Amino acid sequence: MSFVIRKVCIVLLMALLGTGLSWAEEEPDIQIRYGEDKTVYEYRVNGQLVEIKVVPKIGPAYYLVPVDGGGFERSDSSTVVVPSWKLLEW
Repeated sequence: MSFVIRKVCIVLLMALLGTGLSWAEEEPDIQIRYGEDKTVYEYRVNGQLVEIKVVPKIGPAYYLVPVDGGGFERSDSSTVVVPSWKLLEW
């Protein structure tokens, strides 16, 4: 078995066993705040706020992402990657 195939097999096995990978990005903590006219999702990684998702009662959802120098900028797409694994499908 080649080195690359062995390495891929080890990575997949570690992921399936739930041990995690030290170089992988951590899964974000999500805090949900419900309001009268909107729901706000705060995504934090290592305690740092990395993105805010705002879902208004009327209209499309939007994201607030941090910009250099402080503050947040509105965006139509998310920058946070939430890990998901498809183990079985039929």
